[in-house]
Amino acid sequence: MTGVDLLKVSAWSNPKSVAGAIAGVLRERGSVDVQVIGAAALNQAVKAIAIARSYTSGEGIDPICIPAFQDIEINGEGRTALRIHVEDRADKLGLKGGVAAPAGGDRSQDDYEREDDTGPA
Repeated sequence: MTGVDLLKVSAWSNPKSVAGAIAGVLRERGSVDVQVIGAAALNQAVKAIAIARSYTSGEGIDPICIPAFQDIEINGEGRTALRIHVEDRADKLGLKGGVAAPAGGDRSQDDYEREDDTGPA
């Protein structure tokens, strides 16, 4: 894992604080790995990534996530963590400074609440 920062998120992590760290690393390096163990930690991490996206959207940074399992050791005991690689889609597609096409992530909660079986309102 050369050149990529690792942020460890727990069930007690503050999503806004983690979001600020994610946004800062995305601005500086273009990618960051977020590591979690357990459903509650994953929940906090996903909220933080969504918040980080709102922090960076006005700068042309369009974060995407690539999840993977990671075998780790804690106190001599083997565990499986979930590692989420977050990178700037616009940078990967050569759209830096331009505008990336929306990928469905620009919908509000109201849009989801209005959906029925026929699709978005």
